[in-house]
Amino acid sequence: MFADFDFQVIVEAAPILWRGMLITLLLTAVAIVGGILFGTVLALMRLSRFMVLSVFSGRYVDAFRSTPLILVIFWFYFAVPYVVGRPIGDLYSVLIAFTLFEAAYYCEIIRAGIQSIRQPQVHAGLALGLSQWQTTRSIVLPQAFRNMVPVILTQAIVLFQDTSLVYVVGLKDFLTAADLVATRDNRVLELYLTAAVVYFVLCFISSMWVKRLRRQYAL
Repeated sequence: MFADFDFQVIVEAAPILWRGMLITLLLTAVAIVGGILFGTVLALMRLSRFMVLSVFSGRYVDAFRSTPLILVIFWFYFAVPYVVGRPIGDLYSVLIAFTLFEAAYYCEIIRAGIQSIRQPQVHAGLALGLSQWQTTRSIVLPQAFRNMVPVILTQAIVLFQDTSLVYVVGLKDFLTAADLVATRDNRVLELYLTAAVVYFVLCFISSMWVKRLRRQYAL
């Protein structure tokens, strides 16, 4: 099976694969940052005493968590250009889709983190004269995010793997770049094995790091 394995094919394809990896990393980074920011807003809305905000956030989370990511990508790839009245490109439509999709998952993670903070700390902040928002911003959220770091990073690993779904709209991420070279040069084994090894190594190292953080936080 590996008798005809040609490492030179991988070397020659490296620039194309690297450009694809940059797209993958960009998509992952933007979706993480945007998802956490919007997810925090959704979490605060869901914990709000105002029923309208709480219901809206809950329905948003339920809708996105009940929908396959690949379908969400299709929605925004075709719907966003229609709404704005002009093409916005596959990259921007995918960035929007991933950010809004991940926000639903980060919302639940952040909500759980906020609820893990003991109420006496909240009461102490209010007793010191801080407003509800000041208490949340200065006391609750910093502790909540510290507790959530391992879970947030675990979700980031899942997100990194899910970016391979952008092949459905023709965006040339890492896996799509490997597939294009494999088809062009008829070297399927070399390119697919390289892609699998890269994904495995990056995700394995990240998973080990997350486990180490979990042990540190458990002390």
